[in-house]
Amino acid sequence: MWKKLKTYIEPHPKVRLAEIIVLAALILISAVSFTMGFLKVNGSPGALEYTGTLEMTRDFEAEDYDEDSTVCDVIYVKDDQQMIISYPYEEYEQLENETITAYGYVNESGDQLYFDHTDPSESEIGAAYKSVMASQMMPVFNAANSLAVLALSLAVMLFFGKFFTTYEKCWFMSIMLLATIVSVIYPEESANGVSGIVIMFLYLLDTLLNILCELLISKQSRYNFLVSVAVEITEILICVVLMYRFATMAVTLFFWLPIDIISFINWSRHKDEQEDELTVVRRLSGWQEVLIILAIAVWTFGVGYFLSGLDISTDFLGGNRSLELAIIYLDACASAVGIANGLFIFFRLREQWIAWYICALLESIINILSGQYVLLVLKLGYFTNTTYGYIKWTKYIKEHKEAETSLF
Repeated sequence: MWKKLKTYIEPHPKVRLAEIIVLAALILISAVSFTMGFLKVNGSPGALEYTGTLEMTRDFEAEDYDEDSTVCDVIYVKDDQQMIISYPYEEYEQLENETITAYGYVNESGDQLYFDHTDPSESEIGAAYKSVMASQMMPVFNAANSLAVLALSLAVMLFFGKFFTTYEKCWFMSIMLLATIVSVIYPEESANGVSGIVIMFLYLLDTLLNILCELLISKQSRYNFLVSVAVEITEILICVVLMYRFATMAVTLFFWLPIDIISFINWSRHKDEQEDELTVVRRLSGWQEVLIILAIAVWTFGVGYFLSGLDISTDFLGGNRSLELAIIYLDACASAVGIANGLFIFFRLREQWIAWYICALLESIINILSGQYVLLVLKLGYFTNTTYGYIKWTKYIKEHKEAETSLF
């Protein structure tokens, strides 16, 4: 197996110099952007000059704290200026004011800082400056994030160049380039105390790993399961960070991770006789499909009803309970289809591509409701590659009617 894998990771002799230059440029620009942002955020504010007072209004929509919260950040705004004040939860509960008098200061670079009192201490100045710079540098960090993941995508295509066709390389890079553009246009906001930069990085990494995994499935390669393990870990992190989609998280943890391992073993036992990098695939009968559809319906309503009764809140959806319930049931259905999909993949059944279509549709609806526009690019990748994979598997099945039919 290692000898076969080694032939894939040897540099392709016809790799164009332009591709290597683009890869180097992406890495360099990403590194420079991260460095510039880091130095700016952690720099010294310098000397400050008092500029006067300003009446600011409290932004209630940005608040969603409960008794489990320890520190609550309250944002006051006036036009394009803002001031963030952190309160312990006990003090936050007692807040009643809708406006506040902010005391303004400016440094030599023209950066405006605001405080709820005069003569702020050095630590208060440092914290306020860091917060303002982090907000200003957000586009820079997002761009650096996106370029880093795009560079990783290009590196994968160059490093494993012999394993992919020209179409597959173009498809893969097109999806990742589109994801990069969307991530810059629609940056993620912070949620549950986690920076939007971290959330966006997880989204982009999830996109890269998922489309690589599905591309390997379409090629009937058992190595897709190795990539799939990284996919599951990334998606669990996203669910934990955003505190949502607990049905999917449970299915990922207790079903997908184990099934990836045993599926790799099962696929390894069913190599094509002519091309041992291909796995023999087959299709379901009609009555089996009916039973699976019924099982999905029962799972959806059972798990959806259970999760809707749990008292779990997240500021990711802005406290919209109706939206939370809709996503809970959609998530329950997506998790059920996902389980069916995992079993189809394990048994090497062509119907897994139909499950991919349904999953992609459900996930797209959830992403639209949640405002996760960059993940819609991933679903576009699902739809296009699912069609590609279905055609390839169907062609293989027709050409290998005499192939073994054992599921195990």
